[in-house]
Amino acid sequence: MRILIAGAGIAGAAAARALLADGHDVTVLERSPEPRVIGGAITLWPGGLLILDELGADLTGLGQRITAVETRTAAGRVVATADVTHMEARFGAGALVIPRGDLLTTLLDGVAPVHYGARVATVEETGKEVRVTTEDGAAHTADLLIGADGVGSAVRAALWGPAPRPETGVASWQGLIPSPVDLGSTALMIVGRDGYLGLSPAGNGLTQWFMDAPWPAPPGDPLALLEARYGHWAAPVPELFTALRDADVRPYAHHRHHIARIWGAGRSVLIGDAAHAMPPSLALGTNQALEDIWVLRRALRDDPRTALGLYSLRRRASAKRASRLARWSMSVSGPLTLMQSETQMRMAARGPKNAMTKMVAALHRGISERLKAGEPAEVRV
Repeated sequence: MRILIAGAGIAGAAAARALLADGHDVTVLERSPEPRVIGGAITLWPGGLLILDELGADLTGLGQRITAVETRTAAGRVVATADVTHMEARFGAGALVIPRGDLLTTLLDGVAPVHYGARVATVEETGKEVRVTTEDGAAHTADLLIGADGVGSAVRAALWGPAPRPETGVASWQGLIPSPVDLGSTALMIVGRDGYLGLSPAGNGLTQWFMDAPWPAPPGDPLALLEARYGHWAAPVPELFTALRDADVRPYAHHRHHIARIWGAGRSVLIGDAAHAMPPSLALGTNQALEDIWVLRRALRDDPRTALGLYSLRRRASAKRASRLARWSMSVSGPLTLMQSETQMRMAARGPKNAMTKMVAALHRGISERLKAGEPAEVRV
């Protein structure tokens, strides 16, 4: 099958890698003039790691394996710890925090051709094929078009018409910096009445950090505004602000799509943020994109004629659940979420010691078709 993929980010590169391995004729169109290897780090959870392993993506020596996720209040009280090694034992994979550029470079290795500077302008269907014209006038035809071109997807707009970006009023200010504190292999999630902040080791002496704040941001220096909001929190937050510089601080606006019943039409289909953009609060977006690829790949193998409908049917419930969970965990204004209520957090801390561990494992299995399919052998990272 001739397949066009719009977008050479993580979702597009992984899709190309999967479909090339299945013998399809794949061409990738990317609007940026070169690979977009900048950005922070990505957290890969068990389902995503297993899928990447199936794609032959060798992540050995990249990023940092996470053995625990610790939740604290703004005052520094540890209220819950999830033992990620439990998921490793149960599913064959745990969690890895990896710089986005390292993951994208790995996925693009062997993927060709990728046409850079190729922004999708129009999408037309003739019944027997789909025709994509890029803004430079080049035309490409295929049997299937996969829109992996993000929250502002041109393929989505071609299918359902232009629409404003579905912003939520929140952004994460985030980045990768030399580690200001030694986190070992523990990721920290710190929550309080002012918002939500996280630090995760990302390998090679780097730490991924983020802080949520209202969006659009008020006038003023972003770093100073963030410090006014979070700087009074307990360690290691002051150490983080000591290490941060203006150039380290970049916003990532949160978006959340309505999850459509069908993720495509005719010979076009959406994956990743193009289909179901969600807040990054629980680091689910990339993993959900990989789940899309895993399901779509198998649907195409089984019966290309019914693949797109079955793909949407099999993925919709899990993606909707993941989006709901991400939205539930995110709030920096208005009513507090459960996670930001320190009273509720203290009550949760009185529960069984392994309650958080079991809850996190159940959460990830509940939103992963790959994990529901069975627990395979260990993944090496």
